[in-house]
Amino acid sequence: MLDVQDVRLDPTTRRVWRGDREIKLSRKEFQLLHALMGRAGDIVTRNELMAEVWQASFYTSSKTIDVHLGWLRRKLDDDPRNPTLITTHRGRGLRFEPTARPVAG
Repeated sequence: MLDVQDVRLDPTTRRVWRGDREIKLSRKEFQLLHALMGRAGDIVTRNELMAEVWQASFYTSSKTIDVHLGWLRRKLDDDPRNPTLITTHRGRGLRFEPTARPVAG
């Protein structure tokens, strides 16, 4: 069981919760979340995500990751303009934040 911030992920049953609410994810959304939560606090490159989630050694467009990331953030209620769970590090990759950051605004 992975438990980071208020998100819990059970890789055995492929179930995810945010707080007390279970979240239904597609297979790729689950794999993307698992890849990020499994390395919480570390920046995971897009190449690493393509290899781990899509079993591809290269990618021609970041749209695949961006589209799935958008769906995942929406389901997790993680504001893409000011995310507190999954942050984007331009030119480097994505990180699942190990602790909640203050919301700007």
